[in-house]
Amino acid sequence: MTSAPINSLAAYLPTSRVFRVEDDRELVYVLNSSYTDIANSVNVREIALYDQLECLTGQQFFSADPMVKRQTYRTVYSIGAIAAGATLNTAHGLVGVTAFTRIYGTCVTDVVDYRPIPYVSVAATNQQVQIRVFGANIEIINGAAAANITSGIVVLEYLKN
Repeated sequence: MTSAPINSLAAYLPTSRVFRVEDDRELVYVLNSSYTDIANSVNVREIALYDQLECLTGQQFFSADPMVKRQTYRTVYSIGAIAAGATLNTAHGLVGVTAFTRIYGTCVTDVVDYRPIPYVSVAATNQQVQIRVFGANIEIINGAAAANITSGIVVLEYLKN
């Protein structure tokens, strides 16, 4: 028994299969069908490459035409130090982006702790770390009372024309 939405397109392949066929034409049909199942399942998985060069993620987003899916791309950026209360702008170099699907990252502070970007503090809003993408830049604002950031990684996932 599986628990998934009725319209789910999960990429599931059985781990074993027995081919019981009577003639060669039937075997060709069964093998072609198996290959199609494998190719479709492999092609809809998410690709776990996090590179500083643009790559496909394997994610597929809706479009105006329900039969056509839009591909998502990913690029990763290394960021340097950001003092408390300072802003860092990093050029992203992306062209043709129509929408961002995810904007996130992580950083290391001089307290030597690891924080997500964006970072939200329930104790003090001036300790938060903000991230946004605008124009040609990724902007990270470190809160005035936040720990100094020593390094980090930013991941942008996006749709293109």
